[in-house]
Amino acid sequence: MLDCADFEARAPGDIAAFHDHEPPPADFHAAVIDGLSRSAKAIPCRFLYDDRGSALFDRICELPEYYPTRTEMGILRDHAAEIAAAIGPDAQLIELGSGSCDKVGLLIDALENPWGYAPIDISHDHLLAGARRVQARYPRLWVEAVCADYAMQFDLPPNAGGGKRVAFYPGSTIGNLPPEDALRFLSMWTERLRTGSLMIVGVDLRKSKLILEAAYDDAQGVTAQFSLNLLARANRELGMNFDLRQFEHRAVYDADRGRVRIDLVSLCMQEVRLDRQIFSFAAGEALHVEDSWKYSIGDFQALARGAGFRPLEVWTDARNLFSVHLLAVG
Repeated sequence: MLDCADFEARAPGDIAAFHDHEPPPADFHAAVIDGLSRSAKAIPCRFLYDDRGSALFDRICELPEYYPTRTEMGILRDHAAEIAAAIGPDAQLIELGSGSCDKVGLLIDALENPWGYAPIDISHDHLLAGARRVQARYPRLWVEAVCADYAMQFDLPPNAGGGKRVAFYPGSTIGNLPPEDALRFLSMWTERLRTGSLMIVGVDLRKSKLILEAAYDDAQGVTAQFSLNLLARANRELGMNFDLRQFEHRAVYDADRGRVRIDLVSLCMQEVRLDRQIFSFAAGEALHVEDSWKYSIGDFQALARGAGFRPLEVWTDARNLFSVHLLAVG
């Protein structure tokens, strides 16, 4: 690791440190066997994001129906000065699931003399490329990349700048967790951040069924390709025999629960094979692949309080599609 005395000696784009806590790769084979053996078939949504799945998700974010990405960017852009004023000078930003590190630039540009940036992501190469882009753009920023699963235990880089430590969790990724799991996750981060720290969380809001179902089942069929790629991945990597033409992507919003449920529905009676095991699908049977939970502002703030946070502020867009919450620990 480089210390502050080495800061001027770094080549442009070099980051201050890289912390490798990368967990062992998830066992796709075991997850598929387990998921297809259940009475209600399901495969965890994390397996949607292989290289092709990640590329398809990037396309989804640009679709006219998929409002979350551009709406959140608009909120951050419109309220960056207010957010920066609440954070104060010399802050250390910690981004959970940083990906390409695009959104955090809106905050860094607005902050007064930000000290450090610590992106956290499970994808080693994607993380390092994004961290280097940020370091090249902000050469005075102390950038330490952390390759880790941010839902697991590991040590955060020290905050030597003297300002607030601020966790940044954009994208409504919190909505991929059922509310009880979201509570546990946020509780873990209150303990990790400790009193005096802040957290900025992007949260998708409850809204019209028409808007939500279109966002997760677009007219061009890109979201359907994204879901069906899970079966294609099983064929490629596990030697399975899914016939993608016999499954249909379905996204249904349950307004009472605030959940968009995404399934691949079998169009006929069929069997698929993995090794020597055979798994049967009835016509109309669903393979569950993802959930996206939506909140009212009050419901999310109640959840945050239960996890040990104190809601400070919330910003929304003009149509109340999306919200960005500023939370304090303690």
